[in-house]
Amino acid sequence: MKPLRTLMPETVLILKRRRTMIIAGILLAAAIFAVIFSPRVVGVAATTRVLPIYSVQRDNKAVSLTFDAAWGNEDTDDLISILGKYNIRATFFLVGNWVDKYPESVKALSDAGHEVMNHSNDHAHFARLSASQIAANVNACSDKIEAITGVRPTLFRCPYGEYDDNVITAVQSTGTTAIQWDVDSLDWKDLDAATIRERVTSRVRPGSIVLFHNAALHTPEALPGIIEFLLHNGYSIVPVSELLLTGDYYIDHTGRQIPM
Repeated sequence: MKPLRTLMPETVLILKRRRTMIIAGILLAAAIFAVIFSPRVVGVAATTRVLPIYSVQRDNKAVSLTFDAAWGNEDTDDLISILGKYNIRATFFLVGNWVDKYPESVKALSDAGHEVMNHSNDHAHFARLSASQIAANVNACSDKIEAITGVRPTLFRCPYGEYDDNVITAVQSTGTTAIQWDVDSLDWKDLDAATIRERVTSRVRPGSIVLFHNAALHTPEALPGIIEFLLHNGYSIVPVSELLLTGDYYIDHTGRQIPM
């Protein structure tokens, strides 16, 4: 190909226009790529699932301690005592059948200032139920809790942590927000207290939601050390409803609630 200086002026002009168009096309493609693959859009594109909230993006070092109560009641009084010692308010997710068996513990949790929230009426596998069955199940549990505490639950935790789009959409239709967790103590496996502490303290971050159970073997033993670690490292421990964002937000593909 001849150098530009030996070509006719018209040819030079055409080549320059082509080069300009190619450069413009590259820049446009780069801009489109940047928009499509921005973290927020990737979060939407990566999944079309309707997700519960696993954690919250916070400017401050706030975390929530949560306890699921489905069967036993061995440790509830101890947990209330330990949390009270540190002036900590936690969130307890209760199964309706558990509420039926231990109404005095439900009232004690509420009287101690803890959030008493919904963990289904009978710990069923919700993915096997229709939307109307899920809504009825959630409302049945909320009715029981409200009858004792005077406060209707606004948060829900799926039994077994299982969910799909139908489950989360049906739960939302009852006026409750589905809450998962991003730090699992695995206390239900009867891990020793030191292992539970290490699991939680090594994984927690600002905005974390930590999962415990009210009848696990070593949770009361592990809890003081976890609370002291969090407080020593500048964390504030708040109920889930106070951890959640208000105003406009989106939930990314990891289940993290993020402000707009």
